[in-house]
Amino acid sequence: MARYLISFNDGAMDHIPDGDLPEVAKAAHAVLQEAVDAGVFVFGAGLQRQQASVVATDGMVTDGPYPETKEVIGGFVVVDVAAREEALMWAAKIAGSCRCAQEVRELMPDPEVDAVLRQAGRR
Repeated sequence: MARYLISFNDGAMDHIPDGDLPEVAKAAHAVLQEAVDAGVFVFGAGLQRQQASVVATDGMVTDGPYPETKEVIGGFVVVDVAAREEALMWAAKIAGSCRCAQEVRELMPDPEVDAVLRQAGRR
C-alpha cells in the first residue's frame, strides 16, 4: 500500500456561490465517508486561509507562507491505496464533490515511521 496526498489550492473553491456551499460540503463529506468505508482514508482537513508560520532552523518564526509562494494548499486528504490509479480515482471523486481540481502526490515511504506507528498501535 502507498499513501497519497490529494490536495487543492487555497481559493480553488472561491468560485462557488455561498448558497451552494452546504451542498458542496455534504457531497464532499459523502466522498470522505465512502473513503472511510473503503478503508483507504487516513486523514484530511481544510486549512485556515493564510494562517501559516515559517519556523527557521534557528527557531525564528515568521508569518508565512514563504514569501515566494504563489499558491498554498487550502485542504487535503491522505489516502492509503494499492496503486496510483486508485489514488487518482479518489482524487476524481473529491474533485467532483468539491467542484475544484485536485493535485495528487505520492508520500515517500518511511519504514521507521511505520514501525513507530505500529508500536503505538496507530497502524
